Amino acid sequence: MRSRPWFAPVVATAIVALSLACGLQSSVSQGGWLSQGQVIAPGVTFHTSTDSSLVDPAGPVQVSLLKLDPQRARLASLLSNDQVMYAEPVLEMATRAKAVAAVNAGFFNVNNGEPVGLLKVAGVLVSDTPVTKGAVGIWSPVDGRTELAFDQISVRVDLRIGADDQVQAMGVDGVDTTRARGKLMLYTPKYHADTDTADNGVEWVLRGSPLTVTDIRTDAGSTPIPPDGYVLSYGGLELPDELTRLQLGTPVVVDTHWTTVNGLDTGRLNTADHVVNGAGLLRVRGKQITTWDAERLSGPNFVNTRHPRTMVGVDRRGDIWLVVVDGRQATSVGMAFSDLQRLADRLQLTDALNLDGGGSSTMVVQGKVVNRPSDAKGPRAVSDAIGVTVR
Repeated sequence: MRSRPWFAPVVATAIVALSLACGLQSSVSQGGWLSQGQVIAPGVTFHTSTDSSLVDPAGPVQVSLLKLDPQRARLASLLSNDQVMYAEPVLEMATRAKAVAAVNAGFFNVNNGEPVGLLKVAGVLVSDTPVTKGAVGIWSPVDGRTELAFDQISVRVDLRIGADDQVQAMGVDGVDTTRARGKLMLYTPKYHADTDTADNGVEWVLRGSPLTVTDIRTDAGSTPIPPDGYVLSYGGLELPDELTRLQLGTPVVVDTHWTTVNGLDTGRLNTADHVVNGAGLLRVRGKQITTWDAERLSGPNFVNTRHPRTMVGVDRRGDIWLVVVDGRQATSVGMAFSDLQRLADRLQLTDALNLDGGGSSTMVVQGKVVNRPSDAKGPRAVSDAIGVTVR
């Protein structure tokens, strides 16, 4: 959308390896199927693979991999343009965050760049979902060890309006997403400078600790979002009874409710620095997932057809892997879920999640796109990415 890095189709692997090797310390190869690693930063090693046996039936394949030492490397969810609205190529996000590497992350609406599914960034839930999907929680302290936890997760947000025995509960219809008529939306400071809404609605500004209503705007949109609060926005002027209680000074509590399928403690997700959505939890705590009915991924095209893929996982030693598989081109056919499971076997992953793929699949290393995205126009603008920095 903005920049368009280009690598020669046939010799891409050699060019990337040579550019990364310049002035860098080599690490020990993981095995014959995987290239000798290049240390691009302390605790961050880049590998490639063109092993045709990774796919069945065998075919040309190009895989880019980052191996991360959780003691040295930190992970963070990066937002396009540092906000929920719009989209941006991974390279631009990585550059702004001063990340040594990055991959595309969650699924999103290609029309407006808004995340589709669960997304938590720097402790703030910026996208909720009633539909269970594979996701990964990230705990990445400044000091200590980066931890990842995987499950199939859904999340909803409720409000408690009022105080004492007069509290009224009400559900929120969406977080940081386009307002619909007759729906109640919650906007966080990460959405945009304002709600970007039209008139013909009611918006309440929430600020303070505890949160209270500090301003009410009727039939006026695009309310500025305070950095220390939220904006509630209802589409329409005829309010439900619960919302008529939102008067100046009314206390409001915002509650987040997580649901997990495979036993991940929901309380941990409240403390996660980031939670990134995917579609297709492949492995969790050593258990291989073979059906995805819980995620409503029963369609054969998504699961069984080879596509460009992006994957995040943790191996039995605790190292973190970020993987991008090229596809839809003569030099790389892509992977189906069965092929990703085979790759997970090779890497000895105990946990793995399929992230957004297709034309979105992009890996950036030291300011360069090192894979070959399948879109003819070059790297696609996406809603969010996983960035890598070092301690």
